[in-house]
Amino acid sequence: MAIFKKILALTGAAGLALGVSAAGAEEILIGGALSLTGVQAPLDEPGYKGAKVAVKYLNDHGGLLGKKVKFINLDGKSDPVTVGNVAVQLIDMGAKLIVAPCDFDFGGPASREAQKSGIVGISTCASDPLYSSWSLGDKQFTLSMWNTTMGAAAAEFAFNERGWKTAYVVTDQFIAYTKSLSKYFLAHYKALGGKVLLEDTYTNGSNDFSAQIARLKALGKKPDVIFISSYGTDIGVIIRALREIGIDSPVVGGDSYDDPALHKNLGEKLGNDIYFITHTWMGPEAHPDMPKFLKLYKEMYGSAPDTAFVATGWDTIMLMAEAVKAAGTTDGAAVAKALETGKFKLLTGELSYKNAAQGHEPNKAAVLVELKAGKPVFLGWRMPKNPPAP
Repeated sequence: MAIFKKILALTGAAGLALGVSAAGAEEILIGGALSLTGVQAPLDEPGYKGAKVAVKYLNDHGGLLGKKVKFINLDGKSDPVTVGNVAVQLIDMGAKLIVAPCDFDFGGPASREAQKSGIVGISTCASDPLYSSWSLGDKQFTLSMWNTTMGAAAAEFAFNERGWKTAYVVTDQFIAYTKSLSKYFLAHYKALGGKVLLEDTYTNGSNDFSAQIARLKALGKKPDVIFISSYGTDIGVIIRALREIGIDSPVVGGDSYDDPALHKNLGEKLGNDIYFITHTWMGPEAHPDMPKFLKLYKEMYGSAPDTAFVATGWDTIMLMAEAVKAAGTTDGAAVAKALETGKFKLLTGELSYKNAAQGHEPNKAAVLVELKAGKPVFLGWRMPKNPPAP
């Protein structure tokens, strides 16, 4: 498979050329500050698992630059202060690269510490445009497409593909991600000609959607589509509240919907007419190398993954490996340059970055998934035309 052969060429060949076995070589330490507990865990823990598969694969094929790759993750506990503190600890331990959580609010502190130390940090899937070199520094990146792409892809699906001309939009005030996702959906949906009947807000953790339902019912008109930008278990709370009073408009959202616990909670009855934009699909329809990854994952964990977030962890490590090999060093400036100038074919799609002056904006497509009877169904890749500027 192409991506695996390429990584093998980038890693194992270097070790053989130097006549050094990975087991006896100096280590390259990659530090992770991913959150394995708390509200962020459903996004970070799968990425952690995918990262571990990638590190094993690299070491099984000669390591990187003739050295063994070691990955240590210290639980960020879904707390920005803790994330920053463990990043400092990892850097003190000798980490040459930092894997940051899948969100700006939770992941930003890790990348800020990486920047202070002059090393590259990559978030597994932070999508707010704040996760940029503008905010975090010239050695910081995210693997994910930005919400400009995610929101615009959702808007084009709703308006162009399905002909849903009116929308009700709910924005969870929880974090930057939930606020900017609906911001860019709204901008693109309106630009396409869609009419927004009501822009509403929700407070994460309140578990009470009654006031929003009252405002929606007061419109006297059912929207063609409902866009809900929320996070964690609250997505299920909102959808359940809508469905239980008979509001059956299709629901659209972002990658936080890519959570098997949400799908199980909604079940066959409520898990219908729901669509979300995410990072990839865990099947060969998305990428020819996916079956190989799934085999490796199952060998390590005993079962197949049930969310695309596992692929973000694999891709983050593999992206780091490609950049380090291209740079010939783990030096932060050199690795950042390799990321800026490279083109990468990953399980989560083809990726290239703009330069630091342009925010390290990722050029990347997204995947569209439908939930049917509580089961996800692949609808294909999407790259919106003229998405909003960040």
